[in-house]
Amino acid sequence: MNHDIDFQSGQLQPELQAIEVAVLALAEKSQGNILALLAVLRMLEQLHREIREGLFQASLPDNRQALYAMLKNIEDEGGWPYIDRMRLRDILVFLSDASESAC
Repeated sequence: MNHDIDFQSGQLQPELQAIEVAVLALAEKSQGNILALLAVLRMLEQLHREIREGLFQASLPDNRQALYAMLKNIEDEGGWPYIDRMRLRDILVFLSDASESAC
């Protein structure tokens, strides 16, 4: 079974959209609850790590053509998947700006 065909034919798109909708709905439901939002972000980071270190690494290309196709997809579709973390310094600047605006 060729999993590349499933992705390229768009068969994964509805499932990916359902996941996106569910995660965004949970985040919106948690709006204002910083601990719940942190839990959502931590879960997403953990899923990313599990997929990357397990399934993704096990599925890496074993020939030049497959490697080329993967690199071409990365180039065409927006780069390497990465979960950016907010830096503590950025949080402190935000809080400082917010407190100055309140005065």
